[in-house]
Amino acid sequence: MFTGIVESVGKVAGIERQGEAVRLTVAAGSVAEDAGLGDSISINGVCLTVVEARPPQLVFDAVYETMRKTSLGDLQVGDGVNLERALAANGRFGGHIVQGHVDGTGRIASIRPVGNSWFVYVDASPELMRYIVTKGSVAVDGISLTVAEAEDRTFALSIIPHTWDNTTLHEKRAGDTVNIETDIVGKYVEKMIGAGYGANSGGSDGGRYGEQRERDRGGVSMDLLARSGYVATEVATETDSRYGGGGDW
Repeated sequence: MFTGIVESVGKVAGIERQGEAVRLTVAAGSVAEDAGLGDSISINGVCLTVVEARPPQLVFDAVYETMRKTSLGDLQVGDGVNLERALAANGRFGGHIVQGHVDGTGRIASIRPVGNSWFVYVDASPELMRYIVTKGSVAVDGISLTVAEAEDRTFALSIIPHTWDNTTLHEKRAGDTVNIETDIVGKYVEKMIGAGYGANSGGSDGGRYGEQRERDRGGVSMDLLARSGYVATEVATETDSRYGGGGDW
């Protein structure tokens, strides 16, 4: 597991095409000093396994599925890459939960300087945008960032000078592809409240397994909540215009 706090920027030292896969050699600097065979390293947000360690270089294999879901196929020798070692059990949790399992890619729409910071706008598919919310967390090329704005197909990031200078973001231009990993918490919540909760529970009785199947079909309803012991109460007032006056809600 990672936290999205980039430790250093490495350089692609070699790319060996192997059919649909790639063997990637990275000049990793200090990140390579204590890295060993089998260690997990985040490369632009992609969790890869060290298959050769010859400091200051590390070698990784990126297989077909990784190449299909990420931007690693766009890399060229000499390109910078964001590097982060897996989080130690006694380490500081400085960012958010980042698995290194990229959900998909986005494309930088524009970059705009604002004072001493930068606003980076990223276009992404609706499948990714459903998990990206304003003030939520997202990993872009392995960098833990806070979402400043989120619309239907675009989200914005406000980048502070330290992050700009110490990651590959300052090398990016409009049109560049970036790896996106959305917040895992949102995906778990979605599944549990109605998009598959209890899908593997089996059983044919009309009790709790039936309720789980109901969640699978239609999510959490007021009827289901009532049968589970939750009671609606009057919490809005007649003067609360946000909810159209008083009554249950």
